[in-house]
Amino acid sequence: MAGTAPPRGPAPSTTTPSATTPSATAPVRRARRIARELAVLHPDAHCELDFTTPLELAVATILSAQCTDKRVNEVTPVLFARYPTAAAYAAADREELEALIRPTGFFRNKASSLIGLSAALVEHHGGEVPGRLEDLVRLPGIGRKTANVVLGNAFGVPGLTVDTHFGRLVRRFGWTELEDPVKVEAVVAALLPKADWTMFSHRVIFHGRRVCHARKPACGACGIAALCPSYGLGPTDPEAAARLVKGPVPVEGAA
Repeated sequence: MAGTAPPRGPAPSTTTPSATTPSATAPVRRARRIARELAVLHPDAHCELDFTTPLELAVATILSAQCTDKRVNEVTPVLFARYPTAAAYAAADREELEALIRPTGFFRNKASSLIGLSAALVEHHGGEVPGRLEDLVRLPGIGRKTANVVLGNAFGVPGLTVDTHFGRLVRRFGWTELEDPVKVEAVVAALLPKADWTMFSHRVIFHGRRVCHARKPACGACGIAALCPSYGLGPTDPEAAARLVKGPVPVEGAA
């Protein structure tokens, strides 16, 4: 007599995990928790370049390459008064312009960018800075990072500013191992709500400048240490770490 076949378990699933499965949502939850804690730590985060118009912000952002925002802000009051419009930059005496922006470094290249940008604005956009990413990145001197700075802070269009601080920190957070700024931007954009992109960028940059330094992060004074897989790259002793913080030690969030 034939034996009874053992009971069969459920057939293996042939479906792929949906966006709502734990494996798919865990990175999003972790990223958004860090984003919330950064909002607590840096409630004063903002664009540190002084400007009143989209053109001024575009100019200041170009000047900020390989230069501190503080130094740029020391230069721009005279610059903005001398060249109030794109047409004024386009018609600028090159030597005079270079002299004004010399303290920001790489002044010859930056002068070329400012003159080229302004000439393109006059020719193609009536002298006005456009408010669309696809138009901005076609302009001389405007890469994707600069375009997102201008869109997010002058036009209120959400954007992620992937500068050196931003890239370093999201890699330390374990969100990506990628180095290419465009690819990093795509990864982070998939983790956070679009409405949060601009302010998240400011908070990450604040944290990178003040706490999570490139060579020696102040791990022991970091309010998101409990959430960071890179904890221990820098000093973990609170007193030693606090000496590395630039500016006031941020108030700890609820880890």
